[in-house]
Amino acid sequence: MESATDLTVDELAARAGVTVRTIRFYSTRGLLPPPELGPRRVGRYGPDHLSRLALIEELQHQGLTLSAIERYLQQLPPDLSAQDLAIHRALVASWVPDKAEDATRDQLERRVGRELTEEDLDRLAAMSVLVRTEDPQVFRVDPGLLHLGTRLLDVPIALETILGARTVVIEHTRSAARELSRLFKDEVWGPHREGGPDAEEMARMKSLSAHMQPMVVQALVTAFQRSMKQELREWFGAEGAPERREGAPEEPEE
Repeated sequence: MESATDLTVDELAARAGVTVRTIRFYSTRGLLPPPELGPRRVGRYGPDHLSRLALIEELQHQGLTLSAIERYLQQLPPDLSAQDLAIHRALVASWVPDKAEDATRDQLERRVGRELTEEDLDRLAAMSVLVRTEDPQVFRVDPGLLHLGTRLLDVPIALETILGARTVVIEHTRSAARELSRLFKDEVWGPHREGGPDAEEMARMKSLSAHMQPMVVQALVTAFQRSMKQELREWFGAEGAPERREGAPEEPEE
């Protein structure tokens, strides 16, 4: 992870895919916190600024005005980490899929802020972040996965493990979506209804899905975070944490 004082304003703009003028404008509106001052009082930016910029850009992409974005950001706790902000951005972006974009290798490297080796490109392709084209210097890039894929390049985990984790996530989310869809169908059509839905029932189904999808995604994220915390508590506890005394109260759920 980059340190809290890692990027100049030019580097931040290149990583975020915006202009320096945009960053300064967001700063004057209070949408971005001020940078830390480095040597010679040069502003330095870090992961929190990058994640907040991604969230602001996504909210604009969804059609929110600057005033609405200000209200949205004011409701967030002030101490949110870059990871927390990334979760907010993912929840906002989940309703409209990103369109793949063409990018040259030079444009891609400027966007991620690093040189990319052939191994890096192979890993990004394996994670479906990009697709190679007939031109070896041009790629079809999924902007929604680019930031995540770039961060995973530096994680000391084998590519096979990352792809295995991706398979687990896809399989279990599809299973959850299938079961939830069944519950919604039973609610709309009735458990014993024979035959397919008519036009009115199909409209009701689409309306229910539109209203439930945001709440379901948020519930899945919350449930996963709590489940992962429990797994980590059990894992590290098994590695040497003091055992709970018999009769002691259970640790409250977070």
